[in-house]
Amino acid sequence: MGAPQIIAGVDEAGRGPLAGPVVAAAVILPLHFSALAALADSKTLSAKRREALAIIIRAEALVGVGIAEPDEIDRVNVLEATMRAMCRAVDHLSVTPDLAIVDGNRLPPLRCEARAIIGGDGLEPAISAASIIAKTVRDALMQRAAQRWPGYGLEGHKGYGAATHMQALQAIGASPIHRFSYRPVREAAEKTAQA
Repeated sequence: MGAPQIIAGVDEAGRGPLAGPVVAAAVILPLHFSALAALADSKTLSAKRREALAIIIRAEALVGVGIAEPDEIDRVNVLEATMRAMCRAVDHLSVTPDLAIVDGNRLPPLRCEARAIIGGDGLEPAISAASIIAKTVRDALMQRAAQRWPGYGLEGHKGYGAATHMQALQAIGASPIHRFSYRPVREAAEKTAQA
């Protein structure tokens, strides 16, 4: 009997926001992961629970993270940037998986066999773990961005199109962390330039 197949779960966070990067994570869980029963889609967990699980995942599993910054998103579009971030996450693993299981219905051009699973972040523990890592890394980046570019409330909405964010865009214009290819950001930047 051969060695068990090495499977990496892959997921992303941050496709929808008006600001900040897309962050992807790839996670290879160990055979006997201690927090298996606690894993779930990161969106269903509290921030505190995600943080606690991320610590356990990083301690016990193999983790790779890939990032696509706002300027890259603007250059190539968010879907392509997401695919690139996923490839980077898998490339940053210390071992090459035999199979990558990817949340969603599209596959990035990975160097290993891959399978897309719609709703995988709620079905496959390795994808759940990847969703938790991607979300906690992105949230931490947005907390730092909030200190560098105050006034937008990035620490709260994490760059999504919340009412307070839209109001700030209109009042103070866009920052370098914004995605200028997204219409509300582009319009705010044009308005500021004309003022």
